[in-house]
Formats: sequence, C-alpha cells, structure tokens
Amino acid sequence: MRRLMPRGEDGERGGVAVLIALSLVVLLGFAALAVDAGMLYSERAQVQNGTDAAALAVAQKCAASVADPNCLAASQMAADLVNKNAVDGASNVKSVNLDLVNRKVTVTGGSKQASASQGGVSLFFARVLGISTADVETTSKVEWGSAYAGRTAFPLAYSICQVQGYIGGALQLLQDHGSGANPGCLYGPSGAAVAGGFGWITQDPGVCGGTIDLAVSEGGSAPGNSSPGNCAATLQKWADNIAAGRDVIVLLPVFDAVTGTGSGAIYHLVSFAAFKVAGWKFSGNSTAPDAFRNSSPDVPSTLSCTGNCRGIIGSFVRYVSLADGYSLGPVDAFGATIVRLTN
Repeated sequence: MRRLMPRGEDGERGGVAVLIALSLVVLLGFAALAVDAGMLYSERAQVQNGTDAAALAVAQKCAASVADPNCLAASQMAADLVNKNAVDGASNVKSVNLDLVNRKVTVTGGSKQASASQGGVSLFFARVLGISTADVETTSKVEWGSAYAGRTAFPLAYSICQVQGYIGGALQLLQDHGSGANPGCLYGPSGAAVAGGFGWITQDPGVCGGTIDLAVSEGGSAPGNSSPGNCAATLQKWADNIAAGRDVIVLLPVFDAVTGTGSGAIYHLVSFAAFKVAGWKFSGNSTAPDAFRNSSPDVPSTLSCTGNCRGIIGSFVRYVSLADGYSLGPVDAFGATIVRLTN
C-alpha cells in the first residue's frame, strides 16, 4: 500500500490537526475578548454604581452633619451600598477618603469573587492565554456645598427676615404686596420695611427662572400683579406633585437689602434657601396653576391667601439636594446644601 500512495500525501498527514490546534487558540482568544471582556464590562458597571451610590450617600450625611456616624472613612453604609449594587454581592470598598475642609468624599471600590484566589474577577476563556483573573476597580468623587450661582427654579427672592430663625419652622404666608403684607419684616442696615416677604426677579428669556450669581450679589426686579410668564408648566407640576403627596422643595435666593423701586429695583442677594411649597396665589385667578391650596383645610385660616392677596405658603427647611447646574461654595447657615458627583 505504501508503494501505491504518492510520497507527497504521505508527508502531509497530521497537518490538518496542527492547523486546527492553532486555530483553536485564536478562536479561544476571540472568545476571551467577547465573553470575558463583556463580563468585565458588566462587573465594572456594577462596581461603579456601587461607589457612586456610596460616595453620594456619605456626602449627603456629611452635608447634613459632619457628626453623623456615617460621615466617616469607616462608614458601614458605604460598604453596604457597594456590595448591594453588585449582582454577585462580592464587591468591596477599598477606601473612603473624606476631606471635610474642602467638602469632598472619594470612594474606591473593587470586585472580588470567591473563586478568585488572588482577588479580582475570575475569567474563563482567557485562561488559555495564561490570564486567570482581572482586577476591576472604580473611583467616585463627590463634593457638597451651598449654591452661589445657578438658575432658580422660580423667579422669586426671599427677604432675609423671613428666613433667619425660620429654618425648620412652621408654615408662613409670604405676600408680595399690600400695606399689611408680612408685618415686622425688616431688611438692610436702615431697617426699612419690606413691601412683601418676597420679590419677583428678572427671568432668563423663555424660561421660568432667572440666573443668579451671589459673587455679583445683585439681581434685577420684575414687578407685577400676575403669575410670571413661562411659569405655568412649573406651577402645574408643583400642583400635581403636592396633590399626589410629594414634597415640592425649591432652592430660591435670599436678599438682605433692596434699592430703587419698580423695574429699577435691585435686590442684594446673599444666599439660597430651601422652601417647601404648600400653596400659592399669584393672580386674580383662583384655579391652578395660578392659585393652588391658597385656602383649604391643608392651610390654617390665618395663612389663607384670598381676594387681593398675592403670595406663597410654605416653610423654610434644612435640605440636602442632588440638584445639578449650580456652582458650589462653603456651606452657609440657610439650610440648603447640594451634593453632586464630580467625575
């Protein structure tokens, strides 16, 4: 039989097996890229969600009170949040770094699976390439502080005399005009009486709120006896949320002096305060969105705003917000603090 077989064919026997073996290595390499890389991408997303949640939560605790037991590098809450955001529950906090002076927190987390003796994530197909595990690590950075610049949600500014001493207090009716509006409310070194507990500020074109920068500390006036333009949708959203039992809390600027009158008035703005809205009446119309719960069982009769009254009902509260779009500075005494991711 050997005499009948061509010499060349006899020499090529087994060549296909070698090609298949080499091809398998390449195919397994592609499988490692597809399967293991996809698994690592998913694992990283889980760890990132965990460190984001942990950093935000720790920052919120520190923003509310640096004495909070979870405003610590050894925060158990941070460890729990990193682990609970992992499907396999095997993520872990590597470090929590607090900078209370600059109001920053950094949380670093990683993934460690039980089958990975060296830590990291156990790989499958990449083992054929000599890679059995891969490290997954993410870092989340958060800062907190009081807003000093940004656009308000609504074009109102409060008198400081209605805010100081009222943070966390009872409901108030803040009126914007009338001889009997907010008696005893004073502002400025001269102690002049405020015509109303709040004032309309100039809006940005086409939107409800106005841009405020406390570094400039002055805001223009927009007098009027009706609801401000471009705010119907905002007021309706407030009404819908309150009716559904959801809190409506907005950050609005505080002024401590006013110069000039009418459209020429200038408010000296000093801070932002958090106001929990309960009701309002901004025009002669008695239905939403211009008026809402301005006189109802939810509002004490002494705070009803009817007839010629124009005002807003609510309370100033201590509030830690995740609002975006503000520039932050040192925490002030007006009860409104913002927490946000910086990476």
